[in-house]
Amino acid sequence: MNRNIPTSVITFVILLVSITVAPLTASSADSSPAYNFLNIPSSSHVYGLGGINISNIDDDINSIDQNPALLGPEYEMQLGINYMRYIADANFAGAKFGTRAGDHGAWAVGLQYFGYGDITEADVSGNITGSFSPKDLNISGIYSHDITDRWRGGITLKMLYSSYAEYTAFAIATDLGVNYYDPERDLSFSVVVANLGGQVKRFNEAYDRLPIDLRLGWTQSFGTLPIRFSVTAWNLTKWKLPYYHTGDGTNDTEVRLKDSFGSNLFRHLIFAADFVPSEKFHVGIGYNYKTRTDMSTYARNFLSGFSICAGLNVKSFGIGLAFAQPHTGATTFMVNLSMNLTDLIH
Repeated sequence: MNRNIPTSVITFVILLVSITVAPLTASSADSSPAYNFLNIPSSSHVYGLGGINISNIDDDINSIDQNPALLGPEYEMQLGINYMRYIADANFAGAKFGTRAGDHGAWAVGLQYFGYGDITEADVSGNITGSFSPKDLNISGIYSHDITDRWRGGITLKMLYSSYAEYTAFAIATDLGVNYYDPERDLSFSVVVANLGGQVKRFNEAYDRLPIDLRLGWTQSFGTLPIRFSVTAWNLTKWKLPYYHTGDGTNDTEVRLKDSFGSNLFRHLIFAADFVPSEKFHVGIGYNYKTRTDMSTYARNFLSGFSICAGLNVKSFGIGLAFAQPHTGATTFMVNLSMNLTDLIH
């Protein structure tokens, strides 16, 4: 196999970096908290590996929302269904279908629903007027193509609809990604520019920005050890990610701003290990330092920042489970189902 990186790949990676970093490093302070549901994965495997992983090679189509370049002809006629019980009364669910497009390409479509339960509604004077159920919807189309025998590129087009009481909004976003995979070394490396785009219809007069992001990911096993290690770097469009540390949360604790080099560095990184003794079974664990530090103002516990997952494939079916507890009052659970429709038909 050809191990040389083609010029077209180098050019594409440079393009991904330049179109994101150049305009955003100067205006990272303008970032908006809107549309952060785009950072919630639909894969239990990814959720258990820290919440974001753009380089893990998986056989579950639910994971392709992390990087469109992870989609390929190997996902022929595959259907995936996912459900997450999130914090409080929030429930998320979705489905994806993908299949090959020739010998070197593939396409997929997906639908993801984010419901946040019933919320009390009040007027500007504080008078209770009823309740409403805010929701977000992500409809996506994905296409990928092999660039060489080891490089693959992909693109995702997302149509985003939000409804909060009488307010609605519509946005269009695009993800661009490349992946390099060397099966002989079990090495995977990815670059993704996520959520390029903007609002077409606003909630009101204010313009909400999408959480545009540059991400890098590396996954690899070593020797005969059946463990894949992953490091994912995200939020790379801005270096400083300060947070407030409240100690044990008591009234006597001094609130301190954490903005050191080490703190900012680790809030950009997600670490994961995945035990894969065979193609039919995996158990994984992830650590997201940003999740742990974001929960520092709450009653977090030892598990805050950690997540775990497990998956089993039997014939044409696959099931995946994931669990995390960001703080003592929030336990999240996720389940995935996947199936190969070609095998079922035959």
